[in-house]
Amino acid sequence: MIDFTNRTAVVTGATRGIGRALAESFLKLGATVVGIYASNSSEADKFQTEWEQARLQMLLCDVADHDQVKKLYNDIESRFDTIDILINNAGIRKDAIVALMNVDQWQQVLDTNLTGTFNMSKYAVPLMMKQKYGRIINITSPSSYMGIQGQANYAASKAGQIGFTRTLAKEVARKKITANCVSPGFIHTDLLDDLTEEHLSAYKKMVPMRRFGRVEEVVDAVLFLASEKAAYITGSVLEVNGGL
Repeated sequence: MIDFTNRTAVVTGATRGIGRALAESFLKLGATVVGIYASNSSEADKFQTEWEQARLQMLLCDVADHDQVKKLYNDIESRFDTIDILINNAGIRKDAIVALMNVDQWQQVLDTNLTGTFNMSKYAVPLMMKQKYGRIINITSPSSYMGIQGQANYAASKAGQIGFTRTLAKEVARKKITANCVSPGFIHTDLLDDLTEEHLSAYKKMVPMRRFGRVEEVVDAVLFLASEKAAYITGSVLEVNGGL
């Protein structure tokens, strides 16, 4: 049994999907969780009421905004001094083929998915260095190498996350901080809700296991990398994609 008692985990995108499931799992395994959300205050409030204030703290922050992130970490440090685990899960999609993609669609996805990962990691590392321990896990995607039509912005952001993670892993290894990616394939979350039945059927046929993944299958992979059992794993990408 993995135990996160006396550990503090920061999870971005914590009000829905994989982020919400991760935050709940860390709480169940004893951790104190700082859940970050960008706008969904109603869901954040509901989540907060389900747990003790001391164990879960939901904080509003746009991870793409450097000034907001800096202020967020000042708040976190005043409460916890250090953090042990950072899960960069916040992500958005703005699909369009390249010829029709506008600049905002491109930039917003890069800002949240990639720059958000940089912003959150930049301020987490000094806190982890205080205790010479830390786990940083970035949620990426097979889009980073598959080349799915209409997702050039998303694919670029996810490929960038992998390069960022492998570089960061080398920079912090001597401080006993690991940095890894988990790469979920097609998972049953609301990110699939805007796809047509035709697209869903086509994507399912791409998966050798002929099914979409379950959220808990992604959660289990993240929990392992976040644990002390994964102390010698860094700079890696753990695929959870049914064989894509």
